[in-house]
Amino acid sequence: MNIKKNDNVKILAGKDRGKNGKVLQVLPEAGRVSVEGLNLLVKHLRPNREGEKGQRIEFPAFINASNVALICPSCGKQTRLAAKVVAGEKGNKKYRVCKKCQTVIE
Repeated sequence: MNIKKNDNVKILAGKDRGKNGKVLQVLPEAGRVSVEGLNLLVKHLRPNREGEKGQRIEFPAFINASNVALICPSCGKQTRLAAKVVAGEKGNKKYRVCKKCQTVIE
């Protein structure tokens, strides 16, 4: 999976289409990501004691990784990624590269 935690992404499908946000959590086995402030679900919590009030908790649900696109930090456009392998002193290192501006994304 090309998307990592703390990447800025744009939602391509769903109720929040066109909005941008930061990735909070990634589940690579399931191919899903959670984006800050987007795709919010509401969970209703029952009061524990008598006289207490119940609560509504909003939390970001997971969205399929194919429905988000990475926003390049250097050019600011939504982009696909390429992989570039660079030989170094300690062996080969694999980098993510923006397809539009050809800069390395860390």
